[in-house]
Amino acid sequence: MRKWLPIVLLCCAPLLADTYDGPRPPKPDLPYLMHADNLIPTESLEAQQENRKGEVAYAISGANSTVRTPLSSPAFLILTEQLQADRLRLYKLVSKGGQREVLVSRKNKLVARPIRLNVTPLGGNLYKLEVDEILDNGEYSLSPTDSNQVFCFQIY
Repeated sequence: MRKWLPIVLLCCAPLLADTYDGPRPPKPDLPYLMHADNLIPTESLEAQQENRKGEVAYAISGANSTVRTPLSSPAFLILTEQLQADRLRLYKLVSKGGQREVLVSRKNKLVARPIRLNVTPLGGNLYKLEVDEILDNGEYSLSPTDSNQVFCFQIY
């Protein structure tokens, strides 16, 4: 019996963990940047697909995002209704000619690689997304894998 007690306690520990009691996003299906107890909504836009000489790129109007963060490893909260948190991908954008874009493929080879995100369920349909690496200053976008919808922000 003494041998099994530590194993049983270890297995039950997640059931005794505290539930999330921080701020909650006011709108569903919109990622919010977490700044301590403040939630900042990301810029929600639609990307336009552009086909050019063997390249496929997605362009977003505006040279810079209006949403800015100094955090080089940002975290997000999202309350989902239609979006699936585990299907969101993070991409670095390049500012060119008054717009932001990401080059997806060149001559049928994938160019854009998503940046790794850790998705943690916080209860119900509330999720925390954390970037798994330190990001350089610049423009970034969260985007569902099956949509042209983008959620943009800038790291400065």
